[in-house]
This record gives sequence, structure tokens and C-alpha cells, in this order.
Amino acid sequence: MSKTDYLFTSESVSEGHPDKVSDRISDAIVDIFLAADPQARVALETLCTTNRIVLAGEVRGPASITADAMVAAARDAVRDIGYEQDGFHWKNATVDCFVHSQSADIAVGVDSAGNKDEGAGDQGIMFGYAVDETPNLMPAPIYYAHNILKTLADARHSKDVDFLGPDAKSQVTLQYVNGKPVRATSVVVSTQHAEHATQEQIREYVRKHVLEALPKGWMCPEAEFYVNPTGRFVIGGPDGDTGLTGRKIIVDTYGGAAPHGGGAFSGKDPTKVDRSAAYAARYLAKNVVAAGLADKCTIQLAYAIGVSKPLSVYVNTDGTAKVSEDKLSEVLQELMNLSPRGIREHLKLNRPIYARTAAYGHFGRDPDGSGGFSWERLDLVEQLESAFGV
Repeated sequence: MSKTDYLFTSESVSEGHPDKVSDRISDAIVDIFLAADPQARVALETLCTTNRIVLAGEVRGPASITADAMVAAARDAVRDIGYEQDGFHWKNATVDCFVHSQSADIAVGVDSAGNKDEGAGDQGIMFGYAVDETPNLMPAPIYYAHNILKTLADARHSKDVDFLGPDAKSQVTLQYVNGKPVRATSVVVSTQHAEHATQEQIREYVRKHVLEALPKGWMCPEAEFYVNPTGRFVIGGPDGDTGLTGRKIIVDTYGGAAPHGGGAFSGKDPTKVDRSAAYAARYLAKNVVAAGLADKCTIQLAYAIGVSKPLSVYVNTDGTAKVSEDKLSEVLQELMNLSPRGIREHLKLNRPIYARTAAYGHFGRDPDGSGGFSWERLDLVEQLESAFGV
């Protein structure tokens, strides 16, 4: 029997966190390749440290995307985040580009040829999850942790506040009663700040955003509200700590409330199933819960490099399903072609839509007019309801 009364914690990090700076740069470069050629291949990693950015990886795309173009995209990403500090500045940082052509051995396994469909860009397992705890069917702790930081970032970008820096982290602990979240028991927010800002000034400004992010009456006790608990956070971002692409995979997904296959998303074109299949699994799980077929849903997909069909499709509703899980798995595979090509075409993933995913979660976001977050659509709900007579 699963536990129903417990505390659960999730964390988020802002767009200015060193690892997220790296994710943003990597995804910005994915976008410039896909904008130039929707069939481009990109597997790119970024390292950031004090006034230095290092790009490495392999690509296959148009000659117009030169090393200089990738360096410019990196600088633009850092400028958009807001780094103009002595130790990390979009204009003054040294950017080294060590990107090379894609391995022919990988290309042969992935490319379609003759009767062979496009294969997965790597082996691995991917998970998708949805739960009826929040309006966007995300786990509540990560949902609120993201919201706190997103509103602080929006205030910084809009110049509503002049003493916050780009780097920040949040952590939200919620109490669950009978399996449902009822209140926060602790909230932690650490945010980079200007030298002149006082701790009380920062605490009260952050408090306002936490109160707005949480449901009414959910605020934690004052003794469990921690803002910059070390007392000072002036030096932040890559000047304070090295950043690498792909180190915040739990922040990117479900805050630890669901399994994770271990593969990062950022810096990868959609032939890489680490990214595209994780999006497909979320898409299917979200539609299952939105259709009222289960209160929560976990979906696992497994792939082998160079093989088009998934090796397995696993559905688990943690005992909340109103229908057969085996039948649910069958119907989902009928509604969506889960080959790498099928996923890309269904969700229209070969577009420059990835830089926007690099912070505040890849899931639980609103689909936008240019195709971003297409995996958050609920366009399978009616077909699922019809298939099960709901």
C-alpha cells in the first residue's frame, strides 16, 4: 500500500544558475541549426565558468552555421539572461568552440534508408508523468518551486526590482494528506543580489512572490521560511560555480516525483529520444489524466540505437486507473506512432523551439503559437474518451 500522509520536496533553479546558463546556450545553438535546416543533427554540450564559455559536441547541418555563428548565439543567450558582471559578461567572456561533424557511425544507424525507418539516436529509457495536483497536471512541489523563480525573473527583467541578480534557487516542501498536497511546511529561496541590498529587503521582496505563487493559506510557518540562509549571495552564476549542460534533469522534469531515465534534454536535436521520447511520454500521460482515465499516470518508453520501434511501452497509474492499464497501453500506441520519426512529426519537433525550454521546466508549460511546448497539448483527450466510452 502506498503512503498517503508525508512531506515531499522539490527544487528549481533559475535561468541564471550556472547549469541553466549552459542548458540555454546549448538549446540556443540547437535552435539556430533547426531554423536553418529542420533535419540538422545536434549534440552539443556547454561549460561555463568565470568569463569563459566552452562549446563542444557534434553536429550535421548547413555550412552557414559556422563556429562564429555558434559563438554569437552563446553570447546572445547570456545577454538575454542578464549577465553583465565583471566575472561573467556576455560581451567580454571568452567563448571557445570545439564543435565538430557528427560521427558517420551514428548517422548510419539513425538515418532512414530504403525500407529502413529512421532509428533512435541512442539507446535508453524515458519517462513521462502527469498527476491531478495542479491545473497543468504537474506535481505540486516542482510546480510552485518553478513559479516562485519565474515570477522573480519576470520582475527582474521588467525592472520592477533593481537588486536581484540572475542566479537563484528555490525549494518547496509540501505536506500531503490522503495523497493530496495541503500546505507548505518549508520554503527556501536563495537569490543573487546587489551589494547594497539588505537581507530584510530581499526577504520581504521574496516573501511577496512566494505568497503569490502558493495557494491562499499554504504559506509555511515563519521559522521555516528561509531566504538566502547563508546571509550573502553577491557573486553568482558561472563566476561563482561552474555550469554544465544536463546537470539539472530532475529540475527539468518532475522534481523527483516520478522516475527519470537519466538522459538530459538540452543541446539535443529531436532525433535524440532522450528528448523527443520524454516529451512524447509526458504528452500521453497528460492526456490520460486530462481525460479522467486516471488520477496519475507514469509512462516508460525504451529504445535501442538505430531501431525505430520502441522496445517497450509501460503504463502505470499507481492504482488510480478507471480503465485497464493494458488496454490503455494498446490505445495510446494506436493514437501515436512512437517511432522517433512518428514522435517528431506528431509533435512537430523539427522547429527552433528549444531555448525557451531551458529554464523553469520542460513540462507544465503552455503551448505557444510558434509550436513551443507542443507536448503539453490536450488534443488526444476526446479520442481517449471515445476509445473507453467515457
